[in-house]
Amino acid sequence: MKHAQRQAMARKFLYIIAGITVLILIGAISLAIWSRQATEIAFVPRTPFVEQTPLANNAYSDPAMWYSRPGMGTNDPARYEPAIEAKDGTIHPGQPADPSSTPRFAVFFVHPTSYLPLALSEKANWNDTLNDPVSEARARLYLRGMASAFNRADEIWAPKYRQAAVGAFLTDKPEAQKAIDAAYGDVREAFRYFVASVPKDEPIVLAGHSQGALHILHLLRSEIAGAPLQKRIIAVYAIGWPISVEHDLPALPMPACAAPSQTGCVVTWSSFAEDADPTMLMTRYAATPGFDGKPRGDGPILCVNPLTGSVNGSAPASANLGTLVPSADLSSGKLVAGAVPAQCNAQGLLMIGSPPEMGQGVLPGNNYHVYDIPLFWRNLQQDVVRRAKAWTNAQS
Repeated sequence: MKHAQRQAMARKFLYIIAGITVLILIGAISLAIWSRQATEIAFVPRTPFVEQTPLANNAYSDPAMWYSRPGMGTNDPARYEPAIEAKDGTIHPGQPADPSSTPRFAVFFVHPTSYLPLALSEKANWNDTLNDPVSEARARLYLRGMASAFNRADEIWAPKYRQAAVGAFLTDKPEAQKAIDAAYGDVREAFRYFVASVPKDEPIVLAGHSQGALHILHLLRSEIAGAPLQKRIIAVYAIGWPISVEHDLPALPMPACAAPSQTGCVVTWSSFAEDADPTMLMTRYAATPGFDGKPRGDGPILCVNPLTGSVNGSAPASANLGTLVPSADLSSGKLVAGAVPAQCNAQGLLMIGSPPEMGQGVLPGNNYHVYDIPLFWRNLQQDVVRRAKAWTNAQS
């Protein structure tokens, strides 16, 4: 019993340390983001890019290479079930769904950037290692708040990978693309092992946030498009990555999700509160080439409304079934219904009304990027199950 208590305390300590680290670095981002030049100075690594040593053959057969995978039990962060706040303010424990009421499907989830080194540090590399305790603890924290929305799946797989540093997404330096490509190489190997491990006829959900969403889209284009595997894809949740309606979406092998029960389609959104200032996001977005090789320009990005499950449109806060509001130390959270509305504007940004109290992770310009999934946690959970049921019913 004492040993179990010590383990529980150690896990909670890691979550608290990860939370404190996130708050410190988010504060640094807030100070640095007033200009692109200052941001690059703060976060773009100054060290030379170093080619990644290839992973050993079948490296992902090692359970230690996964944050989440079948058989981990209560140690699996993606299986987190948040408490629920009732209308009278009382808190009730969350309850896992009855497996018999949910169709079988497997999820491959890629976590967002958890490697946030300051460029002033000599240890600020272009890619993370596989054993950095700070970024690993932060990744587990992200999985608790994000991948857990997919926890109705019978299998959830979330790999460790040598992710690109946050600075790689703030610069045009050639080292940046090399770092992103290197990170994708690990994700690709993990995905191939995942596909070989799940039942051959089981449908699949691809999901990720931010950097993870970019890698998911790369998989979609390079590993899935035109292959027999494409028929098994329930949906692709590339949340928090701006997808150009003109220059990205037509190059994908799947359309945007235009209806809540549609399958074989793509879901994404980027959350902002009033008064929104998306300058940093849209400036960087406009400067990068689309999947068709052409500049994205200032055209709209894809917005699939998480409260309706369809492209564009709006829905009131009353349609929000549960926002995952984190505790002060980020070690737990509770679901609060009716917290925020959702409206896709002309730019394709998802507007959530007045700024909700979600913690210290809000970026300048009322950018709620860190909370894209927690803001609509319960609706996303139901969206995934609804599409999985639609896919299963279509096979009969």
